[in-house]
Amino acid sequence: MTEAPEITSKSWIMVGTLGLIWGATFMLIEIALQGITPFWLAAGRIGFATLLTVAIWLARGGHFFLSAQRPWTPVLTVGVLSTAIPFMLLSWGQQYVTSGFAGVSMAAVALMVLPLAHFLVPGERMHMRRIVGFVIGFVGIIILIGGQAFETTGASLEWLGRLACLTAAACYAMSSVSMRRLPPVDPIGLAAVPLVFGSALVIPIAWIVEGPPPLPEPWILGIIALLGLVPTAGANLLRVLVIRTAGPVFLSLVNYQVPLWSVIFGALLLSEPIGWSLPAALVLILAGVALSQWGALKRLFGAQTERR
Repeated sequence: MTEAPEITSKSWIMVGTLGLIWGATFMLIEIALQGITPFWLAAGRIGFATLLTVAIWLARGGHFFLSAQRPWTPVLTVGVLSTAIPFMLLSWGQQYVTSGFAGVSMAAVALMVLPLAHFLVPGERMHMRRIVGFVIGFVGIIILIGGQAFETTGASLEWLGRLACLTAAACYAMSSVSMRRLPPVDPIGLAAVPLVFGSALVIPIAWIVEGPPPLPEPWILGIIALLGLVPTAGANLLRVLVIRTAGPVFLSLVNYQVPLWSVIFGALLLSEPIGWSLPAALVLILAGVALSQWGALKRLFGAQTERR
């Protein structure tokens, strides 16, 4: 895309919808875990999403690479890091942490992208403001993990659940950088093909680790279908539309919404406790993200003001 981003009222509605959908995802995972094992939850979610997204992609012609380059290995890497591994880690980790914690963990994605992009993406060098923002956000991540991460008694799996959620965030960060380095590809294909690779990995692992697929109650199946169709397939397509019209910087505003919604849904609908560490970590991580992205956000809102 060479055209300048066009940010309209529809853009704000789309990015707000994405924040709400992805923020509610962790609550739905928490509920689904009451009736299904974590890896089969991840497999069901990615399976539903793959069927829908591939159907849409094939209906549009099924084109993928738009140039002579065919870098299948990086595409496979994107599929594994953007769907397979983080879906399994989040489902497993949320057995031991709250949905609010998992959502706040996702706010760390933008921070983790900074050092990766510094070395791997041209024009994304770290400077003093980004370094300070990264340090502030990193302090928030340490608070989020908590002192349990440095204990060696093994008495509780809670700290492993916390690390699983943050590792999922690291996977999303690495996949974002890998995706930016791909040659020109069809955006709908880019939503579909990584899901295919992810399914090919998650479903066999679920079978090996947890045995044959279970038959959960109908309401659990409904939640799994909802997870696959809305926050995985539907939101992924909406994400592509936002990037192609309003640009990736505007999409980054989702980073500020997801953790807030996850904490709100967890507290109000699941009665999850909110200790001092969760809001403290949330404030520090979001402050670090805002400071590190300040230049891009300033240009974004400045451009909108000029249009008005």
